[in-house]
Amino acid sequence: MRNHHTHSSSSFSLIIFLFLFFISFSFSTSKLEPAKPKRKHSVSAILVFGDSTVDPGNNNYIDTIFKCNFPPYGLDFKNKIPTGRFCNGRLVTDFIASYIGVKENVPPYLDPNLGVNELISGVSFASAGSGYDPLTPTITNVIDIPTQLEYFREYKRKLENIMGKQKMEKHIEEALFCVSAGTNDFVINYFTIPIRRKTFTIEAYQQFVISNLKQFIQGLWKEGARKITVAGIPPIGCLPIVITLFSGEALTNRRCIDRFATVATNYNFLLQKQLSLMQMSLAHLGSKIFYLDVYNPVYEVIHDPRKFGFEEVFSGCCGSGYLEAAFLCNPKSYVCPNTSAYVFFDSIHPSEKTYFSLFRSLRPIYDSILGCF
Repeated sequence: MRNHHTHSSSSFSLIIFLFLFFISFSFSTSKLEPAKPKRKHSVSAILVFGDSTVDPGNNNYIDTIFKCNFPPYGLDFKNKIPTGRFCNGRLVTDFIASYIGVKENVPPYLDPNLGVNELISGVSFASAGSGYDPLTPTITNVIDIPTQLEYFREYKRKLENIMGKQKMEKHIEEALFCVSAGTNDFVINYFTIPIRRKTFTIEAYQQFVISNLKQFIQGLWKEGARKITVAGIPPIGCLPIVITLFSGEALTNRRCIDRFATVATNYNFLLQKQLSLMQMSLAHLGSKIFYLDVYNPVYEVIHDPRKFGFEEVFSGCCGSGYLEAAFLCNPKSYVCPNTSAYVFFDSIHPSEKTYFSLFRSLRPIYDSILGCF
């Protein structure tokens, strides 16, 4: 397990760290509550792995500057608490947990105050800034994917102490596993730092990332996971920070950047193909692996915002909306008067309302998993 209490003090590293805040991706919505379905199959818990899209606050407990446990984050969360979610409210996984009936919000595994019931019904091991490429989390000094898997093994040992080995194994078999990462590998790592570009073409790097993801999914399966959902990456060329940094018309003509769109759609195609092959090879053993399309639902919101009740697409609610995220979006920052009018809360991460819209588009997948009728 890596030591998370080391960081570089060099000016170059500081510049890189500053930029990192401008490139991750997250989802959410709070006053909107998903209706509970009628279902044939029960889910015992929700267990989550990945990056800021699904990190409810694990980074609060490690030595990284990649945090957001301060206002205005959490502005629309219950009691306006800045939990460490990169959002004004809840994440997609919170809505999923509520929908499948296991809990209202998914807590971070590293929270030392977690009660037994909270632990049993599910946690997130995710860490904002992480990715499938082993190099990606070292840039931000966050929790890498193999360590998240190790934390899951530790979690299983805790459950075994509580309920015994046989019940624990049954509990894990009936749990829903959610995996969401990949954006940081491309935006922070490949397109920002030259190390990987010297070794990989973009096509080869996509295969490299998917190879690491495949290894992780196999690790989950070996540990008892049988219901696994894996999210693709969103339209990264439409993130406000990406438009600001990579567009030649960032101030005069803000719009999605096509070359990033191509990278994302090609990666998602390859990922979907790989997951289908894994599902075919494991189906006879009782495994279900589902690909989650997040690209098209978010793209639709961005390109037809008024249909979904949004007004502002290419800038975030916090600050200027062009650059601010993490510590640059802070208690002194300007905050828009109506968060629900914005697709993005900061320059990287969607607002809660966008996350709820995404959840609704993914709901048929979860209905399939639950055997809803």
